[in-house]
Amino acid sequence: MNCNQLREHYERYVVGVAEEPQCSEIRAHLNRQCDVCMQGIKRARELVALLADTAPPAASSAALRRGVPASVAVEQRRFGSAPFLALALALALFAAVYFGGRERDLANELARVRLQNSRQNMELTRVNQAFTILTAADTTVTAFGEGQPKPTGKVFVSPSQGVLLIAGNLQPAPSGRAYEMWIVKDGKAKSAGMFQSAPDGSAMHIQRGSMENTDTVAVTLENESGADQPTSTPLFAAPFRPLLR
Repeated sequence: MNCNQLREHYERYVVGVAEEPQCSEIRAHLNRQCDVCMQGIKRARELVALLADTAPPAASSAALRRGVPASVAVEQRRFGSAPFLALALALALFAAVYFGGRERDLANELARVRLQNSRQNMELTRVNQAFTILTAADTTVTAFGEGQPKPTGKVFVSPSQGVLLIAGNLQPAPSGRAYEMWIVKDGKAKSAGMFQSAPDGSAMHIQRGSMENTDTVAVTLENESGADQPTSTPLFAAPFRPLLR
């Protein structure tokens, strides 16, 4: 298999889930020092390391594992032999209240799990988009903020796929403000979306689409609603250097 056929399997190889024959083929390419595959695997490893904590772990639900039927069985075993009508009526009232509360608890738990799954799916989509840009054949990387206290990071630009920004030491924006990324072409800046940084100062932002003729990728601090043009001095700017062919 050639490098183009293996390219989409690099990230799977890095995380150890590549299937055969792709896994053996990639290993063979690496063993013979294939420049294309070595560079692709290097990029995949770099992104895996940067995004290892992106998606939150799924939490198991004890309430869902137990479920209502088990609770019903417990109550039946505990009180099923009550001999007196008054006690039976009291237990019926208790069961109605108890299981009504249990249904609400389960409904709330299901809603929480669905929300968590939705967030995880969104994070997985972001990771897949990041891999697509990082492993594209025309991607170049530019570091910014080296030797400075903040902010620092890298910008990956693929003219055919989009832009991936990974930053550190980027303090959370003040209330009512957000960071805005700009794509500069022929001296004109075009908005490439809003984003926020995490409490630890890390940030990842992706803009998909054609980036042909991009000169610079920059970030400014704007009102959270965004701006049509930059209203402040860029916090950092990364010039784009296309690959020579």
